[in-house]
Amino acid sequence: MSSSTAKQSASRLRVLNRSDPALSADCDNCCGLCCVVLTLQRSADFAIDKPADEPCPNLDQNFRCKIHQGLREKGFPGCVAFDCHGAGQKVTQHTFAGEDWQSKPEIAAEMSHAFRIMWQLHLSLRYLTEALELPAASALHDVVRRATEEIEQLTLAAPEELLAVDIAAHKREVNALLWQVSETVRCSESPSLKEQATSER
Repeated sequence: MSSSTAKQSASRLRVLNRSDPALSADCDNCCGLCCVVLTLQRSADFAIDKPADEPCPNLDQNFRCKIHQGLREKGFPGCVAFDCHGAGQKVTQHTFAGEDWQSKPEIAAEMSHAFRIMWQLHLSLRYLTEALELPAASALHDVVRRATEEIEQLTLAAPEELLAVDIAAHKREVNALLWQVSETVRCSESPSLKEQATSER
């Protein structure tokens, strides 16, 4: 990222929290990415099979679900439960500046890949912002906050930079940090575990 781009992105960063609208799905500002990108398998959660990167037959031309009001009754409780944690609108409105795969089919593959990466980044942000609300993990809050800021920076990257993110490596790093948070909280709640952790260092 160039220094000018980094400065512009940094100026848009803010301290996120678990209830931040940016970490919740906003379908009105998305081009139906979850209805296209994800695979559906006929089961108790989905009434049909649908391969990845193929629009759901229930998605209309305006990126709205034609059976939204009756998803459970029609066999799609999995759609009701799914939350992209804000990845859909971030990819649509920020990464691709309001463009969509329907009017510009040539960007469909990139949008699909970007959504998969953004979804993981936003999921990480959701978990890390929850960690920041745990008083027992206060000793790690500075580390968690820095990680959150770095991930938010990635979500603001240009398409080519976002698509270059090594999401497997990212998940390993975040999972390791979340494990530290979990162990810290558990030890704070159990004196015996705290003594064990101290003796193992």
